[in-house]
Amino acid sequence: MAQELTRTSDIPVGGGKVFAEHKIVVTQPKKGEFKAFSAVCTHQGCTVAKVADGTIDCPCHGSMFHVADGSVAHGPATHPLAPKKIEVSGNSIRLT
Repeated sequence: MAQELTRTSDIPVGGGKVFAEHKIVVTQPKKGEFKAFSAVCTHQGCTVAKVADGTIDCPCHGSMFHVADGSVAHGPATHPLAPKKIEVSGNSIRLT
């Protein structure tokens, strides 16, 4: 069985949470819709630090990515964050 990463209640609607130890960020763009992306910025490999105001933010050079699809919202990054597979079962979000 896949390892539990977090609970659905820990991921705010329109926001998300960075799990630096797993190099993954989980977002909830709309209520009940959960997405996961690599937490490694595509610009120079820093780990993103926070999710705020609808973007996933990298502290190193200011790159920002959309919570809905990981696409670039603000450079210098030019490539989206890579999607990651998660499984949502009840209140549990697991890595797959």
